[in-house]
Amino acid sequence: MTPEQRLEKLGIVLPPCPVPVANYIPFRITGNLLYASGQGPKQEDGTYKEGRLGLTMDIAQGYEEARLTGLHLLAVCKAALGELSRIESVVKLLGMVNAEPDFGDHPKVINGCSDLFVEVLGEAGRHARSAIGMGSLPNRMAVEVEAIFQIRL
Repeated sequence: MTPEQRLEKLGIVLPPCPVPVANYIPFRITGNLLYASGQGPKQEDGTYKEGRLGLTMDIAQGYEEARLTGLHLLAVCKAALGELSRIESVVKLLGMVNAEPDFGDHPKVINGCSDLFVEVLGEAGRHARSAIGMGSLPNRMAVEVEAIFQIRL
């Protein structure tokens, strides 16, 4: 089953590829690696739900924000590659969580993105990962995730 077929089976439609709001590009391909710029959980209306884990948002809400962020990363891949089946593996994720200083469940939040990648990409979606807390994130969003993908040329 292709990643696009898995998305359809899950009832998921990818959002459009996010447009950068500053001086950067959404991805860079070098050799057989696709580097995806950090993405956040942009909603359909173009806004971000403000949230800070351990203060205004709980783990379940953060998980959903990370899952939405994963959809935006897959949209970047789709725009870069034409089809998600060109992804051979997700090499590495860096998940950043806007959290209170005493919040300690960053991995549980970023699992939203990690779980989505495995659901859509199968074994190719398994990856190395870091999940860290931040004092703030752009637009006061709850999570930001950047990713490196190994691709078929």
